[in-house]
Amino acid sequence: MTTIKDSVHDHIEIEGVARDLLDTPPVQRLRHVTQLGTVSLVYPSANHTRFEHSLGVYYLADQALDHLGIEGQQAERVRAAALLHDVGHGPYSHNVEPLIYRHTGKYHDDVHDLLGDGAVARVLAEHGLNPDAVADLVAGDGELGQLVSGELDVDRMDYLARDAHHTGVPYGTIDHGRLVRELRFRDGELVLAEGNVQTAESLLLARALMTPTVYSHHVARIAKAMLRRASARLLETTETSAGRFRRMDDKDLLVALRSTASTTEVARRLTYRDLYKRAVWAERDAVPTDVLEASQETIREFERTIAAEVDVDPASVIVDVPDDPSMVESSSRVLVNGEVRRLGEQSTLVSALQTARRDQWRLGVYAPADVRDRVGDVAVRTLGLDIDGARISDTHRGVHATLDEFQ
Repeated sequence: MTTIKDSVHDHIEIEGVARDLLDTPPVQRLRHVTQLGTVSLVYPSANHTRFEHSLGVYYLADQALDHLGIEGQQAERVRAAALLHDVGHGPYSHNVEPLIYRHTGKYHDDVHDLLGDGAVARVLAEHGLNPDAVADLVAGDGELGQLVSGELDVDRMDYLARDAHHTGVPYGTIDHGRLVRELRFRDGELVLAEGNVQTAESLLLARALMTPTVYSHHVARIAKAMLRRASARLLETTETSAGRFRRMDDKDLLVALRSTASTTEVARRLTYRDLYKRAVWAERDAVPTDVLEASQETIREFERTIAAEVDVDPASVIVDVPDDPSMVESSSRVLVNGEVRRLGEQSTLVSALQTARRDQWRLGVYAPADVRDRVGDVAVRTLGLDIDGARISDTHRGVHATLDEFQ
């Protein structure tokens, strides 16, 4: 048995297959992949890693298995999946995941190719575990896969508590002990026991509050957009393969960006927090449907058009169109009067939070500080933003928030 002191869960005891997986290269690589990517440019203490998070997910999975009475090889598969659930993440975690998907067709939870050979496969085989079966659990397949990846998964419970702890914000504080204790399986579905509608709501509320405050903070979004654009240029202009890119850690990627002529300037800006500024920050109702539904190539064409009219390098303009707001936690299932119900059907809080998420949605256009006003004016015309028929944030067109640098 190995005991590790953790900042969130105190002492974590690791044994069996998880202990032997700890020192494999794919797991140790996670020490060098930050959990929140560019969020550390907003919250300086948010430097925790995917390795720490994976330990926390293992701990909560182990607790859940104990409460559910699941033992033997079934339990060992879940423990292995919990520890390995993030080995598919690329550098800077979710920040570049859409780019990796476009080039490889794989999201971070598609890890069959990563578990099928090498040190991880050897350890799993030594413990009588099938790598494909473990990878299926990572992807959330099957009844027990819901523990690792689902609406009530232990992954979500750990990252909310851990991200709140390391950023210092109170919004992600949840009673993960109660959540784990109240988990049940009913007809193959993972649910919360009777009397836990509010417990499910707490998970939903924590995520809803953490999103605008931490995960989608405008400074983190700007840095993330800069990182994605630079990473795309790295793949376009060098011999770096998508497979190699996917296996980089944060330091590998930053060194590669610094060493490539077309991305050196962005690497410098990210290193020293000399970030682009908001030229436009537009509410959803101000954005035409064709812009909301635009492909990546169309968005890149918007950027080139805006840059050409302002007479700046196309790399100096970023149009950031977020995906539609989602709230998967609203699909969490709870027992009410002996019946399994989705939280969205039982809680009036869900619709209010969904409306809030829609109201928080913003289209961003980013540019260096010395050209942002001109970029903003041209972007409004180019994108066809309805600045008369809908509200635009007061950070648009020369009126910028005094706390733009931080919050």
